[in-house]
Amino acid sequence: MKIVLPNNVKTIIRTLNKNKFEAFAVGGCVRDSVRGITPNDWDICTNAEPEQIKSCFTEYNTFDAGIKHGTISVEIDKEIYEITTYRIDGEYADNRHPESVTFTKDISKDLARRDFTINAMAYNETHGVIDPYGGMEDLKDGLIRCVGDPDERFNEDALRIIRALRFASVYNLRIEEKTSISIIKNANLLSNIAVERISSEFDKLLCGESAEQILNDYREVFAVFVPELKLMFDYEQHTKHHNRDLWHHTTFSVKSIDSVPLLRMTMLLHDIGKPEACKRDSDGTCHFKGHQKISAEKANVILHRLKYPSDFIDICLLLIKYHDVRFNGAKRQLKHVMSEIGEKNVKLLLKVQRADITAQSEYKQKEKLEKLDNACKVFEKILADKECFTLKQLAINGNDLIDMGISDGREIGKILNLLLSFVIDEKIENTKPALLDKANEIRHKAQ
Repeated sequence: MKIVLPNNVKTIIRTLNKNKFEAFAVGGCVRDSVRGITPNDWDICTNAEPEQIKSCFTEYNTFDAGIKHGTISVEIDKEIYEITTYRIDGEYADNRHPESVTFTKDISKDLARRDFTINAMAYNETHGVIDPYGGMEDLKDGLIRCVGDPDERFNEDALRIIRALRFASVYNLRIEEKTSISIIKNANLLSNIAVERISSEFDKLLCGESAEQILNDYREVFAVFVPELKLMFDYEQHTKHHNRDLWHHTTFSVKSIDSVPLLRMTMLLHDIGKPEACKRDSDGTCHFKGHQKISAEKANVILHRLKYPSDFIDICLLLIKYHDVRFNGAKRQLKHVMSEIGEKNVKLLLKVQRADITAQSEYKQKEKLEKLDNACKVFEKILADKECFTLKQLAINGNDLIDMGISDGREIGKILNLLLSFVIDEKIENTKPALLDKANEIRHKAQ
């Protein structure tokens, strides 16, 4: 099989070859190329040792950041490429990093230390694809398989557990039986991994084409780092509005929204407070009043523990709090929500609500979706007509109230918010004279 290498990668391989060294593109870039996907980055491996690599690239900037593990970075045309010496890893004491590495001249020994067969392939234009562990065949069969003994691979680096699930989700692959058994068996090793690394992989997994299936099949693995998820497993909702248990409703809603980490995480956590909020009628029917608030509180704890950025957390919690607001088609209702959470967040909220409804039963589903479609049209019309829903759009501002003799900042804010509410409710026109008259009226009533 022929892979088209970028010119800079060809330059690196040919430079090493001219100096009597082997060199191959390796790992994910080969995997993606075989699958017909353009790689985001290219890694190169070689039998040249780090100092020898540097001596081959004296014309370029080189960096020693990874030299301890045999990696030299080379800058070509303002792009950075990592070149790593063939190596054999030593003992892994922390389930993540080898304590030592030993350089080798054998490419197959280097490939043997890698996680999965589909990542244990190398390529150059002279030798073609080097595939000693059957990665090509596994790609053809749609399989994720560990190189060698999966227990050893996962004990060496426990992050490989979540990486296996991420690859299966993103590339729509099945996990080979022994590898699958080992993932479940060794899931608790994820407790030894930095949460930032887990979160990074989990984001990609959630955005994968097969996220729903992987979440369902390996739910106990995810509960290692989000134990709160267990409350949703096999939780029957006992309401006409749902024909799935809580976990399957959740995973169906995840797949039903745009593959963006923020939105997928919102769907994963949007109903996590339902078991705690549940109240049952005498006939067993469940009601979940206030579950939005409880879900947001739980999500806040989870997302901070996983060290998500504060802006990500803020928007996610906002969407969870508002996800069960059912728009009735009234313009004023929608404008109040737009005023409270902002135009951009309402646009996201409408997507969240559509995913939520899509994951529910057919009971009144058509009616709910029609109301949501109408809300989307009203939302777009509000924007197109530039109707007022923010303080910035009011025809007066704080300076106008100061000119009226109002100096207290809190009073100014209170009056402006009241005026905005009146405008949204169409009780007053958004004109300066009308607003000033109303402000004056409010002021005198307060005295």
